[in-house]
Amino acid sequence: MSGPIIPREYLSIIIVMVIAVLFGMGSLLMGSLARIRRPYPEKLVPYESGNEPVGEPRYRFSVKFYVIAMLFVVFDVEAVFLYPWAIVFDRIGLYAFIEMMIFIAILFVGYLYAWKKEAFKWD
Repeated sequence: MSGPIIPREYLSIIIVMVIAVLFGMGSLLMGSLARIRRPYPEKLVPYESGNEPVGEPRYRFSVKFYVIAMLFVVFDVEAVFLYPWAIVFDRIGLYAFIEMMIFIAILFVGYLYAWKKEAFKWD
């Protein structure tokens, strides 16, 4: 054999992961064992913001809702790339600046396309 299966550098990470999993599972188990169970019909009724439910629970959302949600996720995730770039801006030079300007231009073109397709209009 040439060496250990798990390098020593990863041992502390594995220990923390095991402790985190055990803590999560232990918390759920203790909560299920220690809580008081007194179900009654009024307690088991679903509610929305303290109000009685009205209508069918399986309401279909408009596709516009999902399009706006996806656009938000895309632009939000892309904006996250700006923070590390801004932190090291003074050390990365002109090449990285030009790359980031191209990246922002692509984002802007995507934004204009979504605007032209009226993806941001809420009916």
